[in-house]
Amino acid sequence: MKTIFAQSSSGRKGVIPAKPERTAEDMLPKYLLRRTPPRMPQVSELDVVRHFTALSRKNYNIDNNFYPLGSCTMKYNPKFMEYAASLPGFALMHPLLAQQPGGESMTQGSLEVIHETERLLAEVTGMAAFSLQPMAGAQGELTGALLIAAYHKHKGNKKSKIICPDSAHGTNPATAALAGYEVINIASKDGVLDPQILGNALDDSVAALMMTCPNTLGLFEKHLPELVEKLRASDALLYYDGANFNAIMGRMRVGDVGFDVVHLNLHKTMGTPHGGGGPGSGPVGVSERLVPFLPGPCVYKKTDGSFALQDNLPLSIGRVTPFYGHFGVFIKALAYMLRLGGHGLARASDFAVLNANYMRKRLERVLEIPYNEICMHEFVASASAYETHGVKALDIAKALLERGYHAPTVYFPLIIKECLMFEPTETENKATLDKFCDDLIEILEQAEKNPENLRAAPVNLPVRRLDETKAAREMVLVDEV
Repeated sequence: MKTIFAQSSSGRKGVIPAKPERTAEDMLPKYLLRRTPPRMPQVSELDVVRHFTALSRKNYNIDNNFYPLGSCTMKYNPKFMEYAASLPGFALMHPLLAQQPGGESMTQGSLEVIHETERLLAEVTGMAAFSLQPMAGAQGELTGALLIAAYHKHKGNKKSKIICPDSAHGTNPATAALAGYEVINIASKDGVLDPQILGNALDDSVAALMMTCPNTLGLFEKHLPELVEKLRASDALLYYDGANFNAIMGRMRVGDVGFDVVHLNLHKTMGTPHGGGGPGSGPVGVSERLVPFLPGPCVYKKTDGSFALQDNLPLSIGRVTPFYGHFGVFIKALAYMLRLGGHGLARASDFAVLNANYMRKRLERVLEIPYNEICMHEFVASASAYETHGVKALDIAKALLERGYHAPTVYFPLIIKECLMFEPTETENKATLDKFCDDLIEILEQAEKNPENLRAAPVNLPVRRLDETKAAREMVLVDEV
């Protein structure tokens, strides 16, 4: 497909707007004006419309079809949330206005959104307080690790290690290392973390255990009480990775079972588009003993019912992002929680778990499922049985692309050979799940009968098989006309 510049033809024009009453020369000092006109393509309005419509059709998104991406909740984004975030009073607000003299009085609605979102997230998770500052899940993880470090430093604890089980979210070891900790990797047993294995790794130098619950195998960590007891004995904290919160939302409050720090992915769990579709948000919640260390400034409610910013936080780790991160995502998350209510949030988790188990049972006869037991919101299968036909998990994923689906997560977690991780979410109906399972079963039959064709997939998409790393290693950032 040609770029918009490649379609340019000298003299071709689109709609010409009326000449403004004031020009750039009237409004700007001369030294800020361009010396040469901007390089723009010369195309008609119809050329522009067709070009960008064609580009939009090349982007896969949840509005097009099923997106069973494991460990990365991709569910339908209700459009009423987009409407709420686009209200002019929110969308046109300058992000730094509240910090200017007199700005708090002009931003009461925005400050209330932040305060109420933090309050509801604290209620849903059982945490004492939240900060909405982190702008993505990875930054939320790092903020959590920095809060852990601040807690131990304040107490005078000499802690240098963080434990990450092999069934945890894949970013956890990188986060711990970036925060300055030595990473201790431990193995799971029967798909979950075993208290004895944790106990063998624990000593006075361990600052925290980072867990994903349910873990990346889709299994609930059933030994939590024993794990918490062992951690408390050495004043080690327990960190909750919120990537899989969609499985327990409204059903388990992580603060009630002993977690000290939690980050949530509002751009996943609370129905906001993410990845190429929208910005992320990774707010962090803490138990009572870590509240003083939360990022500042924080929003508080005064006795007269108005809202203000609090900067006098002597133990705070300080800002982790400009003002309060991706404000539009907070509005959508708040709208999502208010619309569903506690009962609706719990039902969302119920259907997410039901859908995953339905798919697991439908596919267990054609795919090996190493931990084939009742799962939570996702499950992990293995395509290793098809290696005898020369077919790998990647080939199956590419064939699903050609059928119009986004592929599931492949080759993660690393503890499952040739793995395929499926997360159907709660927003897909039975007909969609059945169609996906039927198509996947046909693909696996083809893997046995005609593996050569499967290894060639995709054939009819805009691009076929690309070098998986070339785009990063040989970046081309200049448009050649």
